[in-house]
Parts: sequence; C-alpha cells; structure tokens
Amino acid sequence: MSFERDLTALLPRLRRFAHALARDAADADDLTQVAVERALVARASFTAGTRMDSWMYRIMRNAWIDTARMRRRAAQTFVAEEAGAEVGDAGDRAIEARVELDRVGRAMATLPDEQREAVALVLVEGLAYKEAAAVLDIPMGTLTSRLVRGRAALMTKLGEAA
Repeated sequence: MSFERDLTALLPRLRRFAHALARDAADADDLTQVAVERALVARASFTAGTRMDSWMYRIMRNAWIDTARMRRRAAQTFVAEEAGAEVGDAGDRAIEARVELDRVGRAMATLPDEQREAVALVLVEGLAYKEAAAVLDIPMGTLTSRLVRGRAALMTKLGEAA
C-alpha cells in the first residue's frame, strides 16, 4: 500500500485519538489536520514496514503538547480586558519598559541564529535546558555553551557586562 492510502485509512482512528486528547470537536479536527500535515512533511522519516499508527499517534501527541504549551503561555501572557479597566498610571513606566524591550529585541536580533534560538527558548520562553536541547535537536552541553555565549553577547550589547 502507498503512504497516502495507509494514512487515509488511519484517519478515523486518528480523529478518535484527537478527540480523546482535545475533548473538543473543533480542536480535535484542528489537531488531526496538524498531525496529518506534519506526517506528510516528515514522510521521509517514516520507516516502511513499521507501524504507521504508532508513528502517527506520536506525531499527534507531540502536536497536542505544542498546542497545550502555546495555550498555557497565552493564558499567562494575556489577561481579560476587564482586568485592566481600573488600572492607570502616568505612563512613564510603560514607555520606559517599551523602550527597554525594543532595545533588548534589537540586541537579540544581532545574535547568531544558534545563540538567538537558545536564548529565546530558555530565557524568553522559559523552557528547561533539556526541553530546549530536544527542540533544537542538540546535546545539552551544546545548548549550554550557546546560551552562555548568547547571554554574554547580549549583556555586552546592552552595556551591562563589566
């Protein structure tokens, strides 16, 4: 059988697994679509003769974990509009914070890709070193050295290093 035919035959089982993970029909449909898209992109990594269902379940579970992390971060980042209705200040702190954030963003943009990725995953996104190393598909020692070099370069660019 062909890859596409086998994948198509798995769709009902994948949708059922997606419903078990997401507990919401729309989210389950989105999750199924994401998993199938990822499988099609990564089809060269599938080993013929192995279980496609296990491979697809792993892809779907990883996609669901990515979605859950994204939602958790969004929930921590954004608050309800009503939460800020009674808040006010002179604005100077907000302006200063925006200027500083822009300055840090410009400094991050000058880092080499490898250092910027490490700094963004660990220092900005809050991933554990082990998670960040897995995302970047590099050994933990490599991540640590990229992070140290990136942090030092940022501090130098921002004028905070001695």
